[in-house]
Amino acid sequence: MKLNNIRLFVHDFKASYNFYKKTLGLECTWGQEDENYASFNIGLPSGLAIFSAELMRDAIPGYVAKKSKSAVDKMSIIIQVDNLDSSFNELQQKGVKFLNAPIDMQAWGIRVVHFRDPENNLIELFQELPPSS
Repeated sequence: MKLNNIRLFVHDFKASYNFYKKTLGLECTWGQEDENYASFNIGLPSGLAIFSAELMRDAIPGYVAKKSKSAVDKMSIIIQVDNLDSSFNELQQKGVKFLNAPIDMQAWGIRVVHFRDPENNLIELFQELPPSS
């Protein structure tokens, strides 16, 4: 087995597509904003995909596409950047609302910040901290 992609089931496909392509600036490797499936390069070609949640009914009998605003997160998308503060400022200018300001997590060896996509999925940006001497 090998990982092919992480697929997010979304209710507002166009908003999600534009968020990952235009706001985050990820390369779209398949699909367009007026379709129902798209994938993005996240260091793994086509590693992140978005798919219209309602279409899962065609694949799974009895599937119900539930839209949830639950604050209980079951997963997070983790994206490494070269300069966290620069990425933070750029995304703030594009209207991204962050859950926290960038913070050094010394025990983890990284600097991190968190926000949510249009479907309320948790996203973490991180930058490795230089080794302490």
